[in-house]
Amino acid sequence: MAAGRADTGLKLIVQIPCLNEEATLPATVADIPGAIPGIARIEILVVDDGSRDDTVAVARACGVHHILRHKKNQGLARSYQSGLERAIQLGADIIVNTDGDNQYCGGDIPRLVQPIVERRADIVIGERGAAHSGPLKRALQRLGSWTVSSLSGAHVPDAVSGFRAVSRDAALRLMIVSRFSYTTEMIIQAGNKDMVIESVRVRTNPATRPSRLFRNLPQFVTRQGATILRMYAMYRPLRFFLVLGSFAILCGMLPVLRFLYYFLTGDGSGHLQSLLLGGVLLTMGFGLMITGLVSDLISQNRKLLESALERIRRMEAGDGPDRAQPLPPGDDAG
Repeated sequence: MAAGRADTGLKLIVQIPCLNEEATLPATVADIPGAIPGIARIEILVVDDGSRDDTVAVARACGVHHILRHKKNQGLARSYQSGLERAIQLGADIIVNTDGDNQYCGGDIPRLVQPIVERRADIVIGERGAAHSGPLKRALQRLGSWTVSSLSGAHVPDAVSGFRAVSRDAALRLMIVSRFSYTTEMIIQAGNKDMVIESVRVRTNPATRPSRLFRNLPQFVTRQGATILRMYAMYRPLRFFLVLGSFAILCGMLPVLRFLYYFLTGDGSGHLQSLLLGGVLLTMGFGLMITGLVSDLISQNRKLLESALERIRRMEAGDGPDRAQPLPPGDDAG
């Protein structure tokens, strides 16, 4: 809860990123509970990411409180970030994200927000059961979740679940930079900022359509893998490049030692290729280590910039003694 705000009860905003969800949005909105213990007010924010159907008209007909419209499709990650920023401006103390295709059971929102209401966690992620995906996808999900948990330092059984709750303070500190998906990036970023992340078991509804986030499983794995590597290199650059550099140096030492063996036994002239390959790998290894040192210095500057940006966002959001009142309900152009 923002500093200096009178404790008149917590305000929850449920944000729903949408891309052509006119068919499933009514069920998603209807599934959101009207009252939750510990929550004084519940509002719904639809983030329309350049839909070409009647998503906006359907949202109005469903009586949602706020609509944020992107004139052009910007991707799920940017829709999530812009939704967080709008929810902060609207005075949210807790922000829940759910999908517009009604994948997640809205009746589990009270369980999702409870750790934040009780001030035990900054972020709560809904852990889906095994029924929502096939064996191969579940195996890849477990591997990906284990990787993200290892890199973030937080135990997250379902790292790619989009059903999650975020406290206002955490939302002000999060800065999503990816375009593809925010799920794994958010966890790695939050873990490296010492936020407390919890998981709760949630239910899912039967699938209403194929995923629009990726065309096939290999594309999803490739994009998520690239996001994980990028985020880890951003927040742990020294360790990332030292590991790569050490591996390259180790690989470079093997052909060099091979050349030295033959050279000392009097037959080194025919093994110059080993010396050349080893020299290239050793050069790459030392170059990667130097890159790690430089990247670590840049990372420290990035942390200072993030701290300054967080202060600016808090000032714009009115977090303080003179906190501004929430924006009035209605359509929000974006």
